Amino acid sequence: MNTVETIEELYQRYFNELPERIHKEIGHFNVLKVQTSLQKTPEPLPFSRRDYYKIMLVKGSYKVHFADGTAEVKKQALVFSSPQIPYNCEFTNENRIGFFCVFTPAFFNNYGNLNDYEIFQLGYRHIFELTDEQLKKLTGVYKSMLEELDSHYIHKEDALRHLTFELIHFAMKMYPVAKHETQPTGASQRTYAIFLELLERQFPIDKNHPTVHFRSASDFAKQLNVHVNHLNRAVKATTGKTTVQIISERIVQEAKILLKQSNMSVSEIAYALGFREVSNFNNFFKKHTQMGPSKFRSV
Repeated sequence: MNTVETIEELYQRYFNELPERIHKEIGHFNVLKVQTSLQKTPEPLPFSRRDYYKIMLVKGSYKVHFADGTAEVKKQALVFSSPQIPYNCEFTNENRIGFFCVFTPAFFNNYGNLNDYEIFQLGYRHIFELTDEQLKKLTGVYKSMLEELDSHYIHKEDALRHLTFELIHFAMKMYPVAKHETQPTGASQRTYAIFLELLERQFPIDKNHPTVHFRSASDFAKQLNVHVNHLNRAVKATTGKTTVQIISERIVQEAKILLKQSNMSVSEIAYALGFREVSNFNNFFKKHTQMGPSKFRSV
């Protein structure tokens, strides 16, 4: 089961050709105009992950389908997606204009971890409805990106990163996340970051990662070579949630994706996610979603 679309496949899907260069080491960045980029009508893409980031500014009506629901844009919005956020975009009319920028994770190597920003994390807002004034302002950012791409400025990659961060911070300021009363220490943040990396390495469930190996807080503590209480404190201080909550939320998210987009049976999904008994998976899923996996799949 192929659950990840590569950036090369994106270009192939729209243009039947690849861009001039995609450097895996230094990364790739490009901006496309919505009204002119669709040289051919692409085949509908199944709900899936990508191996690239995408920030889309579009005026028009469309729906964005996520694993656990659908968001509808009636006029205009800024939409963020990342390798961690599977989705499917469905345009409901042909009168649409705008831009989208696409870039690989490597483009931001040594410039911070984009997944540290809430808009690229599971469970946070990814769609930001805009006023006409906001649309005009952000259109200017994309036009500046196009100018940089066409320029011969020696540091234009840095300029493009700066403009990308303008989009990120503009959206995050619209819905700021409340800070925890007690800020985590640097050590707690580092422990949490490594824990989260180990957790995410187990996904997506596919031929390369057929099963989840670490399910409990003690499993991860053992891998980190720390006491489980230390891990729990670090996670709580950084996120305000327990380690069990973080693990459970990620497993539920993966379960929803597999139920919606794969042909795996419920028992196969249960085994892949580390449940020895299907009944345990059914109870777990129902506890977190208020419905059984079979019902969720049929909705």
